[in-house]
Formats: sequence, C-alpha cells, structure tokens
Amino acid sequence: MKIGLMSDTHGYLHPKVFHYFENVDQVWHAGDIGSVELADQMEAFKPFRAVYGNIDGHELRARYPEHALFICEGVKVWMTHIGGYPPRYTPEIKPYIQQKRPKLFITGHSHILKVIPDPALQLLHINPGACGKQGWHKVKTLVRFDLLNGEIKNLEVIELPD
Repeated sequence: MKIGLMSDTHGYLHPKVFHYFENVDQVWHAGDIGSVELADQMEAFKPFRAVYGNIDGHELRARYPEHALFICEGVKVWMTHIGGYPPRYTPEIKPYIQQKRPKLFITGHSHILKVIPDPALQLLHINPGACGKQGWHKVKTLVRFDLLNGEIKNLEVIELPD
C-alpha cells in the first residue's frame, strides 16, 4: 500500500500534490485542512483519510475525527493533529499511545518535518511538515511511504517548489 501523507494545507492545495501522489493508493492528511473544497478535491482524487486540526471549522470537524486509530497493511496507525513527538508527546496523548501501542504515530501542527523513531514505545513518528502557504515554514513538504506486511518501507520526503 503506497501512502501519500500531507498536513497543514490551510486551504491551499499545491498543484504538484497531484503529480507527487499520482501513484499512491491512499492520501492521508494530518489536520489543518482549511477548507471543505480542498477536502472534496482530495476525496475525488484518491481514497482520503484525514483528521481535523485546530483551524478546521465545524464542517470539517463533523466530517473527520480528531484522532484516527486504524490498521493498514498490518501496521497500527494513530493519526492526530496535535500530539507532540518522541519523547515530548503532549500530556493528553502520551497515556493513549502507551495503551494503544501504534507502530506509526502521525501528527501535524508544528509545520516542522520530522521522522523520529521511538525505541521506548517501538513506534515511528512522522510529521510531514506543512504544504500550505500559511505559517512560518520556508519549505513546503510531503511524505510518501509504503506499508507492507506490517512494515513501513521506502519513506521519501518531497519538497514542493514555490
């Protein structure tokens, strides 16, 4: 299963997203989608899984959960917008991570691209950074990876042009 991961679009959909995610099976969004129109475009493009972020209004909050816990290709995934990162998880999230034991923990919010293994909790944390125009980030980023037989493989970071 090929996954395209994005976050913090804030209502702006870079046209190159469609090119870079052309060969993925699913697109996941880690929150701060920013507009129903953007969500509609992504849902029309590929199977789309998302969580809402702190800037998302009531329509997106009604459409997507705050936290998504699911299994894909044998990998237990937890995706949420605000969750921290190893070992600095938010106090609200840390006990749930310890209890639910995801293998892949995905967040957004910080606009900082991070891929950090957590050997203590035996998980991989990914924050794909931000691919929208809003925020202080200088580079717009996406992440692609494969899930196969319970493993996370072939992780790629994509920098979008201005």
